[in-house]
Amino acid sequence: MQVYCTKQHANLESNRFCTSCGEPLPLAVGQVVDKRYHIIRQLGQGGFGRTYLAQDQHKANQVCVLKEFAPQVQEQQDLQKAKELFEREASVLKQLMHSQIPRFHASLQVKIGSKDFFFLVQDYIEGENYYNLLEQRQNQGQTFTEAEVITLLQNILPVLSYIHAKDVVHRDISPDNLILRSSDNLPVLIDFGGVKQLPASQGFWFTKLAVNNTLLGKKGYAPEEQIRQGKVFINSDLYSLAVSALVLLTGKEPQKLYDSYQGLWYWGKEIKVSPKLESVLKKMLAYKPSDRYQTAEQVLKDLPSTSAIQPVNPHITKLKTQIVAPGRKRTNTIVSRIQNKTQAVTSTLPVWLRPFAVSLGGTAIVVLSVAGTWAAVNAVVRGITSITIPSISLPQVPSLPNPLGQPVSDKGGKGKNVLARRQELEIPEVFFTRMVDSLFYSQRPDLQGKTLTSKSEDAPLRNEWFNIADDLLDKLEAADLSSAARRKLGSYTQQDYERWRQQARTGKLGKYTISQLNKDTNQKFDELFPGKQREKQNQQTYGQIWYAIAADKVSKIQSDN
Repeated sequence: MQVYCTKQHANLESNRFCTSCGEPLPLAVGQVVDKRYHIIRQLGQGGFGRTYLAQDQHKANQVCVLKEFAPQVQEQQDLQKAKELFEREASVLKQLMHSQIPRFHASLQVKIGSKDFFFLVQDYIEGENYYNLLEQRQNQGQTFTEAEVITLLQNILPVLSYIHAKDVVHRDISPDNLILRSSDNLPVLIDFGGVKQLPASQGFWFTKLAVNNTLLGKKGYAPEEQIRQGKVFINSDLYSLAVSALVLLTGKEPQKLYDSYQGLWYWGKEIKVSPKLESVLKKMLAYKPSDRYQTAEQVLKDLPSTSAIQPVNPHITKLKTQIVAPGRKRTNTIVSRIQNKTQAVTSTLPVWLRPFAVSLGGTAIVVLSVAGTWAAVNAVVRGITSITIPSISLPQVPSLPNPLGQPVSDKGGKGKNVLARRQELEIPEVFFTRMVDSLFYSQRPDLQGKTLTSKSEDAPLRNEWFNIADDLLDKLEAADLSSAARRKLGSYTQQDYERWRQQARTGKLGKYTISQLNKDTNQKFDELFPGKQREKQNQQTYGQIWYAIAADKVSKIQSDN
Protein backbone atom coordinates (compact mmCIF):
# COMPACT_ATOMS: atom_id res chain seq x y z
CA MET A 1 0.00 0.00 0.00
CA GLN A 2 1.24 3.49 -0.86
CA VAL A 3 1.00 6.62 1.27
CA TYR A 4 1.39 10.21 0.07
CA CYS A 5 2.95 13.35 1.47
CA THR A 6 1.21 16.73 1.09
CA LYS A 7 3.00 17.19 -2.27
CA GLN A 8 1.45 13.89 -3.45
CA HIS A 9 4.76 12.01 -3.67
CA ALA A 10 4.13 8.25 -3.45
CA ASN A 11 5.85 6.31 -0.66
CA LEU A 12 5.79 2.84 0.81
CA GLU A 13 3.56 2.47 3.86
CA SER A 14 6.58 1.45 5.93
CA ASN A 15 8.34 4.79 5.25
CA ARG A 16 8.22 7.43 7.96
CA PHE A 17 9.52 10.23 5.72
CA CYS A 18 8.89 11.05 2.07
CA THR A 19 11.75 9.73 -0.06
CA SER A 20 11.29 12.64 -2.51
CA CYS A 21 11.06 15.70 -0.24
CA GLY A 22 11.76 14.42 3.28
CA GLU A 23 8.39 15.50 4.66
CA PRO A 24 7.13 13.42 7.60
CA LEU A 25 4.43 10.98 6.46
CA PRO A 26 1.22 10.26 8.38
CA LEU A 27 1.43 7.91 11.31
CA ALA A 28 0.08 4.47 10.40
CA VAL A 29 -3.23 3.26 11.76
CA GLY A 30 -2.46 0.90 14.64
CA GLN A 31 0.88 2.55 15.46
CA VAL A 32 1.47 3.21 19.16
CA VAL A 33 3.10 6.52 20.10
CA ASP A 34 5.12 6.80 23.31
CA LYS A 35 4.10 3.22 24.17
CA ARG A 36 0.68 4.59 25.05
CA TYR A 37 -1.37 6.27 22.32
CA HIS A 38 -2.83 3.86 19.77
CA ILE A 39 -3.56 5.61 16.44
CA ILE A 40 -7.10 5.00 15.14
CA ARG A 41 -7.16 7.36 12.17
CA GLN A 42 -6.03 10.76 10.92
CA LEU A 43 -8.47 13.60 11.63
CA GLY A 44 -6.91 16.47 9.72
CA GLN A 45 -3.81 18.28 8.58
CA GLY A 46 -2.53 21.85 8.85
CA GLY A 47 0.61 23.87 8.32
CA PHE A 48 2.21 22.69 11.54
CA GLY A 49 1.37 19.00 11.32
CA ARG A 50 -1.47 16.48 11.55
CA THR A 51 -4.09 15.52 14.10
CA TYR A 52 -5.03 11.93 14.91
CA LEU A 53 -7.78 10.16 16.76
CA ALA A 54 -6.11 7.88 19.28
CA GLN A 55 -6.83 5.64 22.26
CA ASP A 56 -4.98 6.16 25.52
CA GLN A 57 -3.98 2.64 26.56
CA HIS A 58 -3.14 3.87 30.07
CA LYS A 59 -6.71 5.10 30.58
CA ALA A 60 -8.89 2.16 29.51
CA ASN A 61 -8.52 3.09 25.83
CA GLN A 62 -10.13 6.49 26.36
CA VAL A 63 -10.43 8.33 23.04
CA CYS A 64 -8.30 11.45 22.64
CA VAL A 65 -6.77 13.70 19.99
CA LEU A 66 -3.05 13.46 19.27
CA LYS A 67 -1.80 16.62 17.59
CA GLU A 68 1.52 16.36 15.80
CA PHE A 69 3.73 19.42 15.70
CA ALA A 70 6.05 19.17 12.70
CA PRO A 71 6.68 22.52 10.95
CA GLN A 72 8.48 22.27 7.64
CA VAL A 73 11.69 24.13 8.48
CA GLN A 74 15.24 22.92 8.05
CA GLU A 75 17.69 25.38 9.65
CA GLN A 76 18.74 24.50 13.18
CA GLN A 77 17.78 27.92 14.57
CA ASP A 78 14.36 27.58 12.98
CA LEU A 79 13.86 24.14 14.48
CA GLN A 80 14.83 25.51 17.89
CA LYS A 81 12.35 28.37 17.46
CA ALA A 82 9.67 25.88 16.42
CA LYS A 83 10.30 23.90 19.57
CA GLU A 84 9.98 27.07 21.65
CA LEU A 85 6.65 27.84 19.97
CA PHE A 86 5.43 24.31 20.67
CA GLU A 87 6.39 24.59 24.33
CA ARG A 88 4.74 28.00 24.54
CA GLU A 89 1.54 26.62 23.04
CA ALA A 90 1.55 23.72 25.49
CA SER A 91 2.07 26.07 28.44
CA VAL A 92 -0.81 28.29 27.28
CA LEU A 93 -3.16 25.36 26.73
CA LYS A 94 -2.45 24.06 30.23
CA GLN A 95 -3.99 27.27 31.57
CA LEU A 96 -7.24 26.95 29.60
CA MET A 97 -9.81 25.13 31.70
CA HIS A 98 -13.14 25.86 30.04
CA SER A 99 -15.98 23.45 29.29
CA GLN A 100 -16.10 24.66 25.67
CA ILE A 101 -12.38 24.19 25.01
CA PRO A 102 -10.83 20.71 24.56
CA ARG A 103 -9.05 19.78 27.78
CA PHE A 104 -5.26 19.56 27.60
CA HIS A 105 -3.78 16.22 28.74
CA ALA A 106 -0.07 16.15 27.96
CA SER A 107 2.78 17.25 25.70
CA LEU A 108 5.21 14.69 24.31
CA GLN A 109 8.60 14.68 22.65
CA VAL A 110 9.04 11.36 20.86
CA LYS A 111 11.93 10.14 18.71
CA ILE A 112 10.66 8.33 15.60
CA GLY A 113 13.46 7.11 13.39
CA SER A 114 16.27 9.62 13.76
CA LYS A 115 14.09 12.70 14.29
CA ASP A 116 12.25 14.20 17.23
CA PHE A 117 8.50 14.69 17.00
CA PHE A 118 6.34 16.77 19.29
CA PHE A 119 2.73 15.94 20.18
CA LEU A 120 -0.06 17.51 22.18
CA VAL A 121 -2.77 15.30 23.69
CA GLN A 122 -6.26 16.75 24.13
CA ASP A 123 -9.90 15.77 24.58
CA TYR A 124 -11.74 14.46 21.55
CA ILE A 125 -14.95 16.43 20.93
CA GLU A 126 -17.72 14.38 19.38
CA GLY A 127 -19.77 16.48 17.02
CA GLU A 128 -19.71 18.23 13.64
CA ASN A 129 -17.86 21.40 12.78
CA TYR A 130 -19.94 24.32 11.54
CA TYR A 131 -18.44 24.26 8.05
CA ASN A 132 -19.66 20.69 7.54
CA LEU A 133 -23.03 21.63 9.02
CA LEU A 134 -23.25 24.52 6.54
CA GLU A 135 -22.48 22.18 3.63
CA GLN A 136 -25.27 19.87 4.79
CA ARG A 137 -27.67 22.82 4.89
CA GLN A 138 -26.61 23.97 1.43
CA ASN A 139 -27.30 20.51 0.01
CA GLN A 140 -30.91 21.15 1.06
CA GLY A 141 -30.93 24.72 -0.29
CA GLN A 142 -30.57 26.29 3.16
CA THR A 143 -28.10 28.22 5.31
CA PHE A 144 -28.07 29.10 9.01
CA THR A 145 -30.88 31.36 10.18
CA GLU A 146 -30.23 34.68 11.85
CA ALA A 147 -31.60 33.32 15.14
CA GLU A 148 -29.17 30.37 14.97
CA VAL A 149 -26.21 32.65 14.31
CA ILE A 150 -27.16 34.92 17.21
CA THR A 151 -27.40 31.84 19.45
CA LEU A 152 -23.94 30.74 18.27
CA LEU A 153 -22.50 34.18 19.08
CA GLN A 154 -24.19 34.19 22.49
CA ASN A 155 -22.66 30.79 23.28
CA ILE A 156 -19.14 31.32 21.94
CA LEU A 157 -18.41 34.92 22.97
CA PRO A 158 -18.10 33.95 26.66
CA VAL A 159 -15.40 31.47 25.59
CA LEU A 160 -13.48 34.27 23.85
CA SER A 161 -13.96 36.47 26.90
CA TYR A 162 -12.40 33.69 28.98
CA ILE A 163 -9.29 33.22 26.83
CA HIS A 164 -8.83 36.98 26.28
CA ALA A 165 -8.90 37.52 30.04
CA LYS A 166 -5.82 35.29 30.10
CA ASP A 167 -4.18 37.44 27.38
CA VAL A 168 -4.61 34.63 24.85
CA VAL A 169 -5.74 35.17 21.26
CA HIS A 170 -6.89 32.20 19.17
CA ARG A 171 -5.96 33.77 15.76
CA ASP A 172 -7.72 31.14 13.64
CA ILE A 173 -11.46 31.36 14.29
CA SER A 174 -13.53 30.00 11.40
CA PRO A 175 -16.52 27.65 10.95
CA ASP A 176 -14.26 24.60 10.73
CA ASN A 177 -12.67 25.41 14.09
CA LEU A 178 -16.03 25.52 15.83
CA ILE A 179 -17.67 22.18 16.65
CA LEU A 180 -21.32 21.77 17.59
CA ARG A 181 -20.91 19.24 20.41
CA SER A 182 -23.38 16.36 20.14
CA SER A 183 -23.89 15.92 23.88
CA ASP A 184 -25.27 19.40 24.64
CA ASN A 185 -25.46 21.32 21.33
CA LEU A 186 -22.95 23.90 22.54
CA PRO A 187 -20.19 25.24 20.27
CA VAL A 188 -16.65 24.21 21.19
CA LEU A 189 -13.61 26.21 20.11
CA ILE A 190 -10.91 23.87 18.78
CA ASP A 191 -7.50 23.90 17.07
CA PHE A 192 -5.41 26.15 19.25
CA GLY A 193 -2.40 25.62 17.01
CA GLY A 194 -2.28 29.35 16.35
CA VAL A 195 -2.95 30.43 19.92
CA LYS A 196 -0.43 32.87 21.28
CA GLN A 197 0.09 34.65 24.56
CA LEU A 198 0.02 38.42 24.29
CA PRO A 199 2.99 40.23 25.85
CA ALA A 200 1.33 42.57 28.32
CA SER A 201 3.55 45.47 27.29
CA GLN A 202 2.80 45.23 23.56
CA GLY A 203 -0.83 44.25 23.20
CA PHE A 204 -0.04 42.10 20.17
CA TRP A 205 2.05 39.10 19.22
CA PHE A 206 4.59 38.84 16.40
CA THR A 207 7.37 36.38 15.63
CA LYS A 208 9.73 35.34 12.87
CA LEU A 209 11.05 31.98 11.80
CA ALA A 210 14.30 33.04 10.11
CA VAL A 211 13.25 35.40 7.28
CA ASN A 212 9.70 34.03 7.04
CA ASN A 213 7.02 35.70 9.11
CA THR A 214 4.80 33.23 10.93
CA LEU A 215 1.44 34.75 10.04
CA LEU A 216 -1.41 32.53 11.05
CA GLY A 217 -5.06 32.85 10.13
CA LYS A 218 -7.22 31.97 7.14
CA LYS A 219 -7.41 34.39 4.26
CA GLY A 220 -10.72 36.21 4.32
CA TYR A 221 -11.33 35.38 7.98
CA ALA A 222 -8.31 37.10 9.53
CA PRO A 223 -8.15 40.92 9.63
CA GLU A 224 -5.57 42.93 7.72
CA GLU A 225 -3.33 43.63 10.70
CA GLN A 226 -2.97 39.87 11.25
CA ILE A 227 -2.48 38.76 7.65
CA ARG A 228 -0.24 41.58 6.43
CA GLN A 229 1.65 42.65 9.55
CA GLY A 230 1.53 39.67 11.88
CA LYS A 231 -0.07 41.79 14.60
CA VAL A 232 -2.96 40.42 16.62
CA PHE A 233 -5.19 42.14 19.12
CA ILE A 234 -7.99 40.74 21.24
CA ASN A 235 -10.53 42.08 18.76
CA SER A 236 -8.77 40.32 15.89
CA ASP A 237 -10.66 37.25 17.13
CA LEU A 238 -13.91 39.25 17.13
CA TYR A 239 -13.31 40.15 13.48
CA SER A 240 -12.81 36.49 12.52
CA LEU A 241 -15.92 35.46 14.45
CA ALA A 242 -18.00 38.07 12.60
CA VAL A 243 -16.74 36.79 9.24
CA SER A 244 -17.66 33.25 10.31
CA ALA A 245 -21.17 34.49 11.14
CA LEU A 246 -21.55 36.02 7.66
CA VAL A 247 -20.40 32.79 5.99
CA LEU A 248 -22.95 30.75 7.96
CA LEU A 249 -25.73 33.23 7.15
CA THR A 250 -25.01 33.48 3.42
CA GLY A 251 -23.37 30.17 2.56
CA LYS A 252 -20.65 32.11 0.69
CA GLU A 253 -16.93 32.37 1.27
CA PRO A 254 -15.59 35.70 2.62
CA GLN A 255 -14.08 36.64 -0.74
CA LYS A 256 -17.60 36.68 -2.25
CA LEU A 257 -18.86 38.99 0.49
CA TYR A 258 -16.09 41.60 0.49
CA ASP A 259 -14.89 44.14 -2.08
CA SER A 260 -11.15 44.09 -1.45
CA TYR A 261 -10.57 47.01 -3.86
CA GLN A 262 -12.83 49.41 -1.98
CA GLY A 263 -12.53 47.68 1.37
CA LEU A 264 -16.29 47.31 1.72
CA TRP A 265 -18.59 44.45 2.68
CA TYR A 266 -21.61 43.84 0.45
CA TRP A 267 -24.25 44.86 2.98
CA GLY A 268 -27.79 44.72 1.60
CA LYS A 269 -26.62 42.79 -1.45
CA GLU A 270 -24.91 39.51 -0.62
CA ILE A 271 -25.43 40.13 3.11
CA LYS A 272 -29.01 40.65 4.25
CA VAL A 273 -29.63 40.66 8.00
CA SER A 274 -31.74 42.63 10.45
CA PRO A 275 -30.58 46.22 11.12
CA LYS A 276 -29.66 45.43 14.72
CA LEU A 277 -27.45 42.45 13.89
CA GLU A 278 -25.95 44.31 10.91
CA SER A 279 -24.92 47.14 13.24
CA VAL A 280 -23.17 44.70 15.61
CA LEU A 281 -21.38 42.80 12.82
CA LYS A 282 -20.26 46.02 11.13
CA LYS A 283 -18.57 47.16 14.32
CA MET A 284 -16.90 43.77 14.77
CA LEU A 285 -15.63 44.01 11.18
CA ALA A 286 -14.27 47.56 11.31
CA TYR A 287 -11.03 47.88 9.35
CA LYS A 288 -9.16 49.66 12.15
CA PRO A 289 -8.87 47.66 15.38
CA SER A 290 -9.53 50.85 17.36
CA ASP A 291 -12.97 51.16 15.69
CA ARG A 292 -14.08 47.65 16.68
CA TYR A 293 -15.55 46.36 19.91
CA GLN A 294 -12.70 46.05 22.37
CA THR A 295 -14.07 43.07 24.29
CA ALA A 296 -16.38 40.10 23.76
CA GLU A 297 -18.58 41.38 26.62
CA GLN A 298 -19.32 44.55 24.64
CA VAL A 299 -20.54 42.46 21.70
CA LEU A 300 -22.74 40.34 23.96
CA LYS A 301 -24.33 43.48 25.40
CA ASP A 302 -25.31 44.78 21.93
CA LEU A 303 -26.47 41.48 20.40
CA PRO A 304 -30.21 41.36 19.61
CA SER A 305 -32.16 38.61 21.35
CA THR A 306 -33.33 35.67 19.27
CA SER A 307 -36.93 36.37 20.27
CA ALA A 308 -36.70 39.68 18.41
CA ILE A 309 -35.87 37.86 15.17
CA GLN A 310 -38.88 36.73 13.14
CA PRO A 311 -37.86 33.89 10.80
CA VAL A 312 -39.62 33.84 7.45
CA ASN A 313 -41.68 30.72 6.82
CA PRO A 314 -41.27 30.00 3.08
CA HIS A 315 -44.47 27.97 3.07
CA ILE A 316 -46.77 30.90 3.92
CA THR A 317 -45.29 33.68 1.80
CA LYS A 318 -48.46 33.78 -0.31
CA LEU A 319 -50.56 34.91 2.65
CA LYS A 320 -51.36 38.61 2.76
CA THR A 321 -50.83 38.58 6.54
CA GLN A 322 -48.31 36.30 8.20
CA ILE A 323 -48.21 35.13 11.80
CA VAL A 324 -44.93 33.50 12.75
CA ALA A 325 -44.48 31.80 16.12
CA PRO A 326 -42.13 34.16 18.02
CA GLY A 327 -42.01 32.08 21.18
CA ARG A 328 -44.47 30.44 23.51
CA LYS A 329 -45.34 33.51 25.62
CA ARG A 330 -45.87 35.86 22.71
CA THR A 331 -47.69 33.20 20.75
CA ASN A 332 -50.24 32.77 23.53
CA THR A 333 -50.80 36.53 23.57
CA ILE A 334 -51.35 36.64 19.79
CA VAL A 335 -53.69 33.68 19.82
CA SER A 336 -55.65 35.22 22.69
CA ARG A 337 -56.16 38.47 20.81
CA ILE A 338 -57.16 36.64 17.65
CA GLN A 339 -59.67 34.53 19.52
CA ASN A 340 -61.34 37.61 21.00
CA LYS A 341 -61.69 39.26 17.60
CA THR A 342 -62.95 36.21 15.73
CA GLN A 343 -65.41 34.62 18.12
CA ALA A 344 -68.41 35.89 16.16
CA VAL A 345 -67.03 34.66 12.84
CA THR A 346 -66.08 31.17 14.00
CA SER A 347 -69.40 30.59 15.69
CA THR A 348 -71.08 30.54 12.27
CA LEU A 349 -68.85 27.71 10.96
CA PRO A 350 -69.29 23.92 11.34
CA VAL A 351 -68.03 22.70 14.70
CA TRP A 352 -65.04 20.78 13.34
CA LEU A 353 -63.88 23.78 11.31
CA ARG A 354 -64.07 26.38 14.06
CA PRO A 355 -60.58 25.81 15.52
CA PHE A 356 -58.97 26.40 12.10
CA ALA A 357 -60.56 29.68 11.00
CA VAL A 358 -59.40 33.21 11.69
CA SER A 359 -60.49 36.38 9.90
CA LEU A 360 -58.80 39.74 10.59
CA GLY A 361 -60.50 42.83 9.14
CA GLY A 362 -61.15 41.31 5.73
CA THR A 363 -57.57 40.07 5.30
CA ALA A 364 -57.70 36.45 4.18
CA ILE A 365 -55.49 34.31 6.43
CA VAL A 366 -55.60 30.80 7.77
CA VAL A 367 -53.87 29.99 11.04
CA LEU A 368 -53.49 26.65 12.76
CA SER A 369 -55.10 27.12 16.17
CA VAL A 370 -55.62 23.51 17.26
CA ALA A 371 -53.51 23.27 20.40
CA GLY A 372 -51.53 20.20 19.40
CA THR A 373 -50.75 21.34 15.87
CA TRP A 374 -49.93 24.91 16.90
CA ALA A 375 -47.62 23.63 19.64
CA ALA A 376 -45.90 21.36 17.12
CA VAL A 377 -45.36 24.20 14.66
CA ASN A 378 -44.16 26.47 17.45
CA ALA A 379 -41.71 23.78 18.51
CA VAL A 380 -40.44 23.48 14.94
CA VAL A 381 -39.90 27.22 14.66
CA ARG A 382 -38.08 27.35 18.01
CA GLY A 383 -36.02 24.29 17.15
CA ILE A 384 -35.14 25.40 13.65
CA THR A 385 -31.50 24.39 14.07
CA SER A 386 -32.09 21.05 12.41
CA ILE A 387 -35.60 20.98 10.93
CA THR A 388 -36.98 22.56 7.80
CA ILE A 389 -40.42 23.99 8.55
CA PRO A 390 -42.78 21.60 6.79
CA SER A 391 -45.84 22.22 4.69
CA ILE A 392 -48.89 21.77 6.92
CA SER A 393 -52.34 20.56 5.82
CA LEU A 394 -55.00 23.23 6.24
CA PRO A 395 -58.73 22.87 5.69
CA GLN A 396 -60.70 25.02 3.27
CA VAL A 397 -62.56 27.70 5.18
CA PRO A 398 -65.86 28.75 3.52
CA SER A 399 -65.49 32.02 1.59
CA LEU A 400 -61.80 32.32 2.55
CA PRO A 401 -59.03 31.24 0.13
CA ASN A 402 -56.56 28.60 1.23
CA PRO A 403 -53.28 29.46 -0.53
CA LEU A 404 -51.49 26.28 0.58
CA GLY A 405 -53.96 23.89 -1.04
CA GLN A 406 -53.25 20.86 1.15
CA PRO A 407 -55.58 17.97 2.09
CA VAL A 408 -57.67 18.41 5.22
CA SER A 409 -57.06 16.18 8.21
CA ASP A 410 -60.37 16.71 9.96
CA LYS A 411 -61.17 15.23 13.31
CA GLY A 412 -64.56 13.69 12.42
CA GLY A 413 -65.58 10.33 10.96
CA LYS A 414 -62.71 8.19 9.72
CA GLY A 415 -60.25 10.82 10.92
CA LYS A 416 -60.98 9.98 14.55
CA ASN A 417 -59.45 6.52 14.17
CA VAL A 418 -56.36 7.92 12.43
CA LEU A 419 -55.90 10.57 15.11
CA ALA A 420 -56.27 8.05 17.94
CA ARG A 421 -53.79 5.61 16.38
CA ARG A 422 -51.24 8.33 15.67
CA GLN A 423 -51.47 9.62 19.24
CA GLU A 424 -51.20 6.12 20.66
CA LEU A 425 -48.03 5.51 18.68
CA GLU A 426 -46.68 8.93 19.76
CA ILE A 427 -45.89 9.92 16.18
CA PRO A 428 -45.42 13.70 15.84
CA GLU A 429 -48.36 15.29 14.03
CA VAL A 430 -46.21 17.58 11.88
CA PHE A 431 -44.18 14.69 10.45
CA PHE A 432 -47.24 12.45 10.04
CA THR A 433 -49.30 15.05 8.16
CA ARG A 434 -46.39 15.92 5.90
CA MET A 435 -45.75 12.24 5.13
CA VAL A 436 -49.39 11.48 4.32
CA ASP A 437 -49.67 14.63 2.17
CA SER A 438 -46.59 13.52 0.21
CA LEU A 439 -48.00 10.03 -0.34
CA PHE A 440 -51.42 11.40 -1.28
CA TYR A 441 -50.07 13.77 -3.93
CA SER A 442 -47.65 11.17 -5.31
CA GLN A 443 -50.67 8.91 -5.94
CA ARG A 444 -52.87 11.73 -7.20
CA PRO A 445 -50.55 14.19 -8.98
CA ASP A 446 -53.57 15.57 -10.83
CA LEU A 447 -54.77 17.04 -7.51
CA GLN A 448 -51.64 19.09 -6.82
CA GLY A 449 -52.82 22.46 -5.54
CA LYS A 450 -56.39 21.33 -4.90
CA THR A 451 -57.79 21.84 -1.42
CA LEU A 452 -59.99 19.17 0.13
CA THR A 453 -63.03 20.83 1.59
CA SER A 454 -65.76 19.66 3.95
CA LYS A 455 -68.18 19.47 1.03
CA SER A 456 -69.79 16.16 0.17
CA GLU A 457 -68.19 16.03 -3.29
CA ASP A 458 -64.73 15.85 -1.65
CA ALA A 459 -65.68 12.97 0.65
CA PRO A 460 -64.11 10.29 -1.64
CA LEU A 461 -60.82 12.23 -1.70
CA ARG A 462 -60.85 12.67 2.06
CA ASN A 463 -61.36 8.93 2.39
CA GLU A 464 -58.36 8.34 0.12
CA TRP A 465 -56.26 10.58 2.35
CA PHE A 466 -57.32 8.71 5.49
CA ASN A 467 -56.80 5.32 3.82
CA ILE A 468 -53.24 6.35 3.03
CA ALA A 469 -52.83 7.52 6.64
CA ASP A 470 -54.12 4.17 7.93
CA ASP A 471 -51.74 2.26 5.67
CA LEU A 472 -48.78 4.37 6.85
CA LEU A 473 -49.70 3.69 10.47
CA ASP A 474 -49.86 -0.05 9.68
CA LYS A 475 -46.32 0.08 8.30
CA LEU A 476 -45.00 2.12 11.21
CA GLU A 477 -46.49 -0.44 13.58
CA ALA A 478 -44.92 -3.25 11.53
CA ALA A 479 -41.56 -1.49 11.80
CA ASP A 480 -41.71 -2.25 15.54
CA LEU A 481 -39.91 1.01 16.36
CA SER A 482 -39.23 2.00 19.94
CA SER A 483 -41.27 4.82 21.44
CA ALA A 484 -38.16 7.02 21.48
CA ALA A 485 -37.53 6.44 17.77
CA ARG A 486 -41.17 7.17 16.88
CA ARG A 487 -41.28 10.34 18.97
CA LYS A 488 -38.25 11.69 17.11
CA LEU A 489 -39.74 11.19 13.63
CA GLY A 490 -39.42 14.50 11.82
CA SER A 491 -36.41 15.55 13.89
CA TYR A 492 -33.65 13.27 12.55
CA THR A 493 -30.84 14.91 10.62
CA GLN A 494 -27.60 13.96 8.89
CA GLN A 495 -25.87 14.82 12.16
CA ASP A 496 -27.45 11.75 13.76
CA TYR A 497 -25.94 9.55 11.06
CA GLU A 498 -22.54 11.20 11.41
CA ARG A 499 -22.66 10.52 15.16
CA TRP A 500 -23.36 6.83 14.51
CA ARG A 501 -20.51 6.74 12.00
CA GLN A 502 -18.17 8.24 14.58
CA GLN A 503 -19.29 5.76 17.23
CA ALA A 504 -18.62 2.88 14.85
CA ARG A 505 -15.17 4.24 13.96
CA THR A 506 -14.16 4.65 17.58
CA GLY A 507 -15.29 1.17 18.56
CA LYS A 508 -18.24 2.32 20.68
CA LEU A 509 -20.45 -0.11 18.75
CA GLY A 510 -18.08 -3.03 19.23
CA LYS A 511 -17.36 -4.74 15.92
CA TYR A 512 -20.51 -3.31 14.35
CA THR A 513 -19.57 -1.13 11.36
CA ILE A 514 -21.37 1.71 9.62
CA SER A 515 -21.57 -0.51 6.52
CA GLN A 516 -23.39 -3.16 8.54
CA LEU A 517 -25.75 -0.49 9.89
CA ASN A 518 -26.55 0.63 6.34
CA LYS A 519 -27.11 -2.95 5.23
CA ASP A 520 -29.39 -3.88 8.13
CA THR A 521 -31.39 -0.66 7.93
CA ASN A 522 -31.81 -0.93 4.16
CA GLN A 523 -33.04 -4.50 4.51
CA LYS A 524 -35.74 -3.61 7.03
CA PHE A 525 -36.71 -0.45 5.15
CA ASP A 526 -37.09 -2.42 1.90
CA GLU A 527 -39.35 -4.93 3.65
CA LEU A 528 -41.65 -2.11 4.75
CA PHE A 529 -41.48 -0.05 1.58
CA PRO A 530 -40.56 -2.32 -1.36
CA GLY A 531 -39.09 -0.41 -4.28
CA LYS A 532 -38.81 2.83 -2.30
CA GLN A 533 -35.07 2.80 -1.67
CA ARG A 534 -34.57 5.98 -3.68
CA GLU A 535 -37.34 7.77 -1.78
CA LYS A 536 -35.45 7.29 1.49
CA GLN A 537 -33.20 10.12 0.31
CA ASN A 538 -36.06 12.52 1.03
CA GLN A 539 -35.00 13.35 4.57
CA GLN A 540 -38.32 14.95 5.42
CA THR A 541 -40.46 11.87 4.73
CA TYR A 542 -39.12 8.36 3.98
CA GLY A 543 -35.67 9.38 5.17
CA GLN A 544 -37.05 10.01 8.65
CA ILE A 545 -38.30 6.41 8.86
CA TRP A 546 -34.93 5.12 7.64
CA TYR A 547 -33.18 7.13 10.39
CA ALA A 548 -35.63 5.81 13.01
CA ILE A 549 -34.88 2.21 12.02
CA ALA A 550 -31.14 2.93 12.16
CA ALA A 551 -31.49 4.66 15.55
CA ASP A 552 -33.07 1.54 17.04
CA LYS A 553 -30.35 -0.64 15.51
CA VAL A 554 -27.65 1.52 17.13
CA SER A 555 -29.46 1.53 20.50
CA LYS A 556 -29.71 -2.27 20.45
CA ILE A 557 -26.01 -2.67 19.60
CA GLN A 558 -25.05 -0.28 22.42
CA SER A 559 -27.19 -2.13 24.96
CA ASP A 560 -25.70 -5.49 23.89
CA ASN A 561 -22.10 -4.29 24.27
